[in-house]
Amino acid sequence: MKELFLSLCFCSVSTFAQSFQKTKTGIKTTANGNSIEIQFYDPSIVRVIKVPDSNTYVKESLSVVLSPAKTAFKASGSANIVTVLSEKVKVTLDLTTGKVGFASVSDTGLLEEKTNGTAFTPFNDNGTATYTVSQSFVLEKEEPIYGLGQHQSGTLNQRNQKYHLEQGNVEDAITFFQSVKGYGIFWDNYAPTEFTDDPDCTTFTSQVGDAVDYYFMYGGNADGVIANMRKLTGEVPLFPLWTYGYWQSRERYKSQAELVEVVKKYRELGVPLDGIIQDWQYWGNNYLWNAMDFLNPEFPDGKKMVQDVHNLNAHMIISIWSSFGPNTKQYGDMDAKGMLFNIRTWPESGSEIWPPKMDYPSGVRVYDAYNPEARDIYWEHANNGLFATGIDGWWMDSTEPDHFHPNDADYNTKTFLGSFRKVRNAYPLMTVGGMYDHQRKTTSDKRVFILTRSAFAGQQRYGANTWSGDTGSSWDALRKQIPAGLNFSLSGIPHWNADIGGFFAGEYKKGKYADKGAQNPLYQELYVRWLQFGTFTPMMRSHGTDIPREIYQFGKKGEPIFDAIEKFINLRYTLLPYIYATSWQVSAHQSTFMRALSMDFAQDKKGWDINNEYMFGKSILVAPIVNARYTPEAVVNVNEESGWNKQTAIENNAQAGVDFTAEKTANVYLPAGPSWYDFWTGEKINGGQEINVKTKIDMIPLYIKAGSILPIAPLMQYATEKKWDDLEIRLYPGADGTFVLYEDEFDNYNYEKGAYTEIAFSWNDKTKKLTIGNRKGAYNGMLQNRKFRVLLPSGEEKTVNYNGKKITLSF
Repeated sequence: MKELFLSLCFCSVSTFAQSFQKTKTGIKTTANGNSIEIQFYDPSIVRVIKVPDSNTYVKESLSVVLSPAKTAFKASGSANIVTVLSEKVKVTLDLTTGKVGFASVSDTGLLEEKTNGTAFTPFNDNGTATYTVSQSFVLEKEEPIYGLGQHQSGTLNQRNQKYHLEQGNVEDAITFFQSVKGYGIFWDNYAPTEFTDDPDCTTFTSQVGDAVDYYFMYGGNADGVIANMRKLTGEVPLFPLWTYGYWQSRERYKSQAELVEVVKKYRELGVPLDGIIQDWQYWGNNYLWNAMDFLNPEFPDGKKMVQDVHNLNAHMIISIWSSFGPNTKQYGDMDAKGMLFNIRTWPESGSEIWPPKMDYPSGVRVYDAYNPEARDIYWEHANNGLFATGIDGWWMDSTEPDHFHPNDADYNTKTFLGSFRKVRNAYPLMTVGGMYDHQRKTTSDKRVFILTRSAFAGQQRYGANTWSGDTGSSWDALRKQIPAGLNFSLSGIPHWNADIGGFFAGEYKKGKYADKGAQNPLYQELYVRWLQFGTFTPMMRSHGTDIPREIYQFGKKGEPIFDAIEKFINLRYTLLPYIYATSWQVSAHQSTFMRALSMDFAQDKKGWDINNEYMFGKSILVAPIVNARYTPEAVVNVNEESGWNKQTAIENNAQAGVDFTAEKTANVYLPAGPSWYDFWTGEKINGGQEINVKTKIDMIPLYIKAGSILPIAPLMQYATEKKWDDLEIRLYPGADGTFVLYEDEFDNYNYEKGAYTEIAFSWNDKTKKLTIGNRKGAYNGMLQNRKFRVLLPSGEEKTVNYNGKKITLSF
């Protein structure tokens, strides 16, 4: 059949040879003054390149790692239309206008360019003749699209939006979107880009580009599009189990004794903790910025500090930046080789008093992460100064990088790959990728884990979890984090989180709460609701400035706020088998943690624009409480610059007599299709309706989809404290269902060599039988025998001893 398909290709081309040329991957032609090439990377992924006719174009993509595979296709022409057909996609090209269109093989229209929607405007890029490039597409009027990275607009559906796509503290620019119709577009350009969607068209316009260069991918649904995007730009490595536990941080622990004491207090309180983070200035003053060494006298022995944390069965990561102070070794090494930029960046002053004295400039400069030799130097110092102490991972801050008051001189800065303007948005991809690649080359005994503030297309391949930046501590900011995280995930990058409680919390430290903002009821309510949301993100991490966030800052056991925080930290740990199994699905099968309702319920139009609910994995519907219920909702307006300038405007004093024990209610939409079970009560409810449900300060609406199989672990103090040898398996009837329990050695790359196990659970709703399949695979230290306690919402329970052999239970 394949030979017949290829022979058809030859015949169709030979009859229309004057109009286009067949290539190994597609076709070439000229139209409307441009050279146009259509390339199949596989049957579902198509690259479109348009270049002004007199120019040549050669590009090595920074994001794309896939090479074009041999793909069977048929090319034919009639009148002025060329049609190129693979097994998955039909592409048409108008030889008069140069307009390209895409459809499924069943001829369902998916997307088309706007007629005369390609534009090249000559542009002088610091002496290099190039273009400002633009391409417009025509979408259906009611067609929702998602992605474009992370933005703080509060919208989920990106129709009728305008974005300046340039990396920033709280904005992650990813030039990719996908449609509910099951296709995606990756605009492969790294310059600052304007995205505009209006009733007329949807347009990418980049400041600099030698060509219009984009990829169309058809996946049939959101998971299929994401699978194609990761195939194109890189798959997701598996994170260590401990990264999915609870993380405590603040800006900043001021001594190693203080940091270790925090871990000790968690252990004494019996509250689970897996990670602690050291923020900046462990290196000393700003002239030693990012020295990657413990030069601050309050950190006399970094290696001992890390070991003390390890002895408490916790992990530690540490802050490193994309810039260096003038008195650091790195600065000297890189400056001598022209590897430092002269753009304005943080911190601008060498003064550590507040407000900073700007007449004492810090001299801090960003390094050229586009230069492979500079990335080598960066790793050499990080390895010798920090990794050698036993540090478990990296907090790569300011990977945008911070770029204050940008101007033409900044954008004209020469990088290893051209002007900064030309490659600006790919900076986080390059600097994060440099750390990942070097650590992988250094050791396979510890999985790379990077927490970072910025991302670009392809960064999922680098073991990085991106957080949403220095957000303000407000209800408005909390509401915006949900669609921000969902659109980021829909851009193909699954690991995302936010500072629990928001970063800038100074508004809550006034009046009688000046010394202890964590006792301010206004902040307590916001913090608890943010933490409950954070329980259902890929990293549960408390962090911020102004108000310390450790659980004991909020009160003590037996008090509503402390107990609510502890309850959800414990809930996170009981869900670790589910979360780790989801992580395996992400890595091995291109799944996603945070799932907009349109991903799993695309036919339910009511869910297309819902921006305050989502699925966490395939089973759990999460509806965070994002409005104040117990206290006045204070309006706090802050951004990363005004926050650092400590500008405050209002007095936030809570009303007396706040009763955090009172019951409240919330509205929740249950998507149409399946039935749903209330996680807390077990009540079964039909989907396709909005319901009003009871909530408390220690409860948010959580629903489990019928057909789900949910493993629940025992309470523990850290992720690997207890083996999963006695798991509760919660079974939710009403539909057939499957679940794969995944286990491995938890913190090395032996899984890449097959050292892992899978146990498949399968529920047949008609026969009421649960089958636990044969264990597949093996690894050192795996459980040979274990107990599963299977529990139904009705209370019916059966216990089975499992030794790796298939078992069937009837209910």
